[in-house]
Amino acid sequence: MSNKTLIYIAGPTGIGKTKLSIDLAKRFETEIISCDSRQFYKEMQIGTAVPSESELNEVKHHFIQHKSIQNTYTVGDFEKDAIKKIENILKTKNTIIMVGGSGMYADAVMFGLDKFPKVPPKVRDQINLFYQSHGLKSLQQLLLKKDPKYYSRVDINNPMRLLRAIEISIVSNKPYSSFLGKRITKRNFVSKMIVLNCPRTLLYDKISKRVDSMLLSGLEVEAKKLLEYRDLSPLKTVGYKELFPYFDGNISLEKAVSEIKKNTRRYAKRQITWLKRYDNTISLQPTTTSEKVYRLLRCN
Repeated sequence: MSNKTLIYIAGPTGIGKTKLSIDLAKRFETEIISCDSRQFYKEMQIGTAVPSESELNEVKHHFIQHKSIQNTYTVGDFEKDAIKKIENILKTKNTIIMVGGSGMYADAVMFGLDKFPKVPPKVRDQINLFYQSHGLKSLQQLLLKKDPKYYSRVDINNPMRLLRAIEISIVSNKPYSSFLGKRITKRNFVSKMIVLNCPRTLLYDKISKRVDSMLLSGLEVEAKKLLEYRDLSPLKTVGYKELFPYFDGNISLEKAVSEIKKNTRRYAKRQITWLKRYDNTISLQPTTTSEKVYRLLRCN
């Protein structure tokens, strides 16, 4: 077994993954890989809760704000780039920390990507036309019919994810979820996974306060600068997409903020559901000290 270890710190949004990752990276004298797919984009800082400048200076981070929202950057691209970076760092380190709430991106690093049947362009065009003609709600209902299992854990407000799942389900005549978790990709490191969790009421309180803090830090201004790019996939992110109707004059700021908090809670619930798939995780409260976590990891 490899003596090189990747420690993945997972958990729902707003629970405190960033602080723990930095504390552990210091103790292991190593670096951090971010697998938060929205923190990749340099134009999106406040709404994606990018670590502060002082936090980034404490420990070397990778894959934070290294792309533009106008660049296409897939999970496959990330897998290749991340594995290359990890293997390079592990030439001189025994441990590396990975942190972020994007489960699909974390899976790609730890286990590799699932293999799917090829989708003929004609099928893809038909599904895209359906989306353009009928809208997001109809797309959501179609996925619910095709694959209720995947529907329960995917971000249903992300049309790219929905389109992909539907086209695979149509081509294969099988649920998209039936293809997930089937890959076995050998890595040159072992993975250990920490899952942070806390009572739902406490998590929701953390989320509410975090959204308020983002607004005080200038989220509204940041989102308004990105209004012209609202149709790009990265801008379908919670915290931005709810403000666009406010800028259009269709809803109040109070309503937009309420929608951000509601959709962030829903996103957190989907993350929690996703994390239940894993075996052999170390489940901890976010109040657990980094010293205790460090000792647990050294023993496991």
